[in-house]
Amino acid sequence: MPAVSSPAKVLVSGANGFLAVYIIKDLLERGYTIRGTVRSESKNAYLLNLFKKEAQDGKFELVVVPDITAPGAFDEAVKGVDAIEHTASPYHYKADDPSEIIDPAVKGTIGILESVLKHAGPQLKRVVVTSSISAIMSPESNGVLTEKNWNDSSITQVRELGRAADQGAKYRASKSLAEKVAWEFVEKNKSKIAWDLTTLCPPFVYGPILHDVRSPEELNSSMALFYEAIFTKRKTLGELAQIQSGWVDARDVSLGHVRALEVPAAGGERFILSGGEAIWQDWFDVLNELDIPDFNVPVGTPGAGKAFKYKQTFDNSKAKEVLGIKFHEKPETALDIVNDLRAKGW
Repeated sequence: MPAVSSPAKVLVSGANGFLAVYIIKDLLERGYTIRGTVRSESKNAYLLNLFKKEAQDGKFELVVVPDITAPGAFDEAVKGVDAIEHTASPYHYKADDPSEIIDPAVKGTIGILESVLKHAGPQLKRVVVTSSISAIMSPESNGVLTEKNWNDSSITQVRELGRAADQGAKYRASKSLAEKVAWEFVEKNKSKIAWDLTTLCPPFVYGPILHDVRSPEELNSSMALFYEAIFTKRKTLGELAQIQSGWVDARDVSLGHVRALEVPAAGGERFILSGGEAIWQDWFDVLNELDIPDFNVPVGTPGAGKAFKYKQTFDNSKAKEVLGIKFHEKPETALDIVNDLRAKGW
């Protein structure tokens, strides 16, 4: 199956996002040339300064794609690239009408693939789409989940309830539908394309902040939850006790994107990128054991996570075996996040 290596040119959509900036950094450090897309010129300055040397050397450029749902939005951006990392997709729990979150996810994904088909050129070898564990699991899921699982129940709930569906279902449906249309597009057009598709499915993603965030209020959803739980303590212990989830370090997700381009066997596959499962008590325990000077962490019920029975767990063996990822452990991730956010004065 096709694969790429540096100094190939890679298009990264949603270049100013939490994960995208990590991906760009890792690819540039490996010698790739990057074209990133942003929604407006105002998003350019931070990234062009962050990757100043690469921009001056012609290794990093940005193009504006103001509306990823518009027909032909990516027509110019895809021209001449060897691979694509499609990370641009909304992540929030604020949609009234489900279309507010589903349309950007689905139309953005199908739109970039349509542009690829028409304009990318024969040099394109691989398209990697950032999906989500939400495309694999639903609240009804039980046991060990693998890449063979699909979340169809959230799609059904949204179709049946519309605006009345819960916010989690709306988000999960957007990720399931976006990934499904990508695989359907490839199957439908397999006689016309020489490139292949890889999808990556992470759960909650935590890590130090590289992208342009000037206050805690601007944090992306995963990191906002971490900040609220550990720093502000606005989430009560009772509220946090209801949350069980998979988690992964942002640096591992970024490495997954790099390896998804470079490993031939990754083509045509989907991967769960999960570092493991956690309840918030685990993070409390880890941080209290680290005993960071002048930093108070909730105590909760120490050790409660060790006996916790998860309703669902995620099998990450495929990512380890095919992509060669060695996932971060909680102590390193937690310490790096705390040091980073404290250095920002938060």
